[in-house]
Amino acid sequence: MADDGQGRLRTEGGRGGGAAATGGQMLLSIGLLALALLAAYRLYLRWGTRSGPGGSARRGEAAPLPRMKRRDFSLEQLREFDGARNPRILLAVNGKVFDVTKGSKFYGPEGPYGIFAGRDASRGLATFCLDKDALRDEYDDLSDLNAVQMESVREWEMQFKEKYDYVGRLLKPGEEPSEYTDEEDTKDHTKQE
Repeated sequence: MADDGQGRLRTEGGRGGGAAATGGQMLLSIGLLALALLAAYRLYLRWGTRSGPGGSARRGEAAPLPRMKRRDFSLEQLREFDGARNPRILLAVNGKVFDVTKGSKFYGPEGPYGIFAGRDASRGLATFCLDKDALRDEYDDLSDLNAVQMESVREWEMQFKEKYDYVGRLLKPGEEPSEYTDEEDTKDHTKQE
């Protein structure tokens, strides 16, 4: 290659080398375009299927369950909703029952907080203990918790109210369940006794 005197490079063979260079540039451009399209497709597969209509179904997850009707639960009834026996996952905090199904990766049988599924999680959350021994099989009135632990339970309750659907109360032994109307079932039930 040599300078043609006008600031352009010329090849020894004349214009033939320029055509080869143009063909090489086109091949490079097509290759880069193919790479960019492949990268965009991979990103779509990884992130694009996680949101939008049918996103969870494309990943093999079950479609979201319909909103649960308002009702109260005994401890025995609550245990049915542990994510293993029933796809819906419920847990109680400070006497209130929440549907945490949308957080199944945390509260499902394989999740780090799966121990709380279908149970009263108040004591475990108050004491920051994930051992099954920290949870009681009978109704827990939490009367032996200190002020700091009770404050922690109330803070957890507020977090659950903000993030998950409130579905009812955890019944004390001998307590009768409330009957909720359809109107009550559709409005926000964050106000409790």
